[in-house]
Amino acid sequence: MNGLTLRRLTTAALKNVRAKHDLPELPYEYDALEPVISKDIMNLHHDKHHRTYVTNLNAAEEKLKSAIEKGDVNGVAALSSAIKFNGGGHINHSIFWKNLSPTSTKPIGELCCAIDSNFGSFDKFQQAFSAITVAVQGSGWGWLGYDPKSNSLQLVSMPNQDALEPTTGLIPLLGIDVWEHAYYLQYKNNRAAYVKAIFDIINWDDVSHRYIQALRNKKC
Repeated sequence: MNGLTLRRLTTAALKNVRAKHDLPELPYEYDALEPVISKDIMNLHHDKHHRTYVTNLNAAEEKLKSAIEKGDVNGVAALSSAIKFNGGGHINHSIFWKNLSPTSTKPIGELCCAIDSNFGSFDKFQQAFSAITVAVQGSGWGWLGYDPKSNSLQLVSMPNQDALEPTTGLIPLLGIDVWEHAYYLQYKNNRAAYVKAIFDIINWDDVSHRYIQALRNKKC
């Protein structure tokens, strides 16, 4: 692939690269999720870890822009892992913050029916979701996703910061972060206790909204 071809193929990508990514504000205070998640963890997780993903993503995309404009195929290829990792970290955490709420909610309506239909009951869903999330080897995420091809809900685990939709085609509805920085200060090595507790602060209104939006997009 020559430089001219590369520039033609990436015109749309360049437009996106020029837009800087920002750290989203939390929809609640840092201490709002206590006692499930402590203020110290939220501060570290959001203001340090997520901010770093955003900073590194912006830096990598600036380098990508320069490499594309120069027709540097090797330079473009060398940046792919940094963009995948930091871009995934930004995508995943931006969903995660909204998936959580200091106000207790429950699945209702179409989401509630879909959970019962796909998993048998909410209790069975929670058990299955907890099991695959706790079982993640090393760092990663447990996800509830919607498969538009089969019109079904699916549970999957993802390694590191791999983003769900571009990797699997599933639309992310609910993610649980099981990187150690998400829980270790409070739960130590007891990942299972953290995963069990986090169900007390799931924002099911947000999850339901994502599910309804996914259904609407499929019908269009």
